Amino acid sequence: MIKIELAEINDLEDIMKMIHNCANDLISKNIFQWNEKYPSRDIFLADIEKKNLFIFKNVSGLIGCVALSYDKDIEYNDIKWLTKDDENLYVHRLAVEPKFQKQGIGRLLMDFAEDYARDKKLKSVRLDTFSKNERNNRFYKSRKYIQLDDVYFPNQSEFPFHCYEKILD
Repeated sequence: MIKIELAEINDLEDIMKMIHNCANDLISKNIFQWNEKYPSRDIFLADIEKKNLFIFKNVSGLIGCVALSYDKDIEYNDIKWLTKDDENLYVHRLAVEPKFQKQGIGRLLMDFAEDYARDKKLKSVRLDTFSKNERNNRFYKSRKYIQLDDVYFPNQSEFPFHCYEKILD
């Protein structure tokens, strides 16, 4: 059984274990996107409290998550987006437990995010991904996301994060 649902406080420990595993997996591949500062427990707690965090479960338990928000982060203010700012969904912290990666779970979570935005009558989905994470960049481009400008998150990396937007049909 596959299920995507809103995360609750009692999911936080499992979320953090998965995020720790994801961060270690990225580091093992020389992708320094996540570290001990980001994403933090407090960030996921805020996502849960705002009802922005969705989790993916199967018979093995919690194996994926994605944060969906209407709020535009200040770092995005200088990006030349394709649509007006009040009609968008922002995707953050998409993660899949490493041993379950390459099985289409990330695709299912993004399908969910895009359907969620369509249901809310939004014009587009926006996100950023680490410039040095070639797999993620290929993934979003394959989904028809258009690469725009870069943003920087100095607490995460000296390298940029590419911003992407997909206009929904």
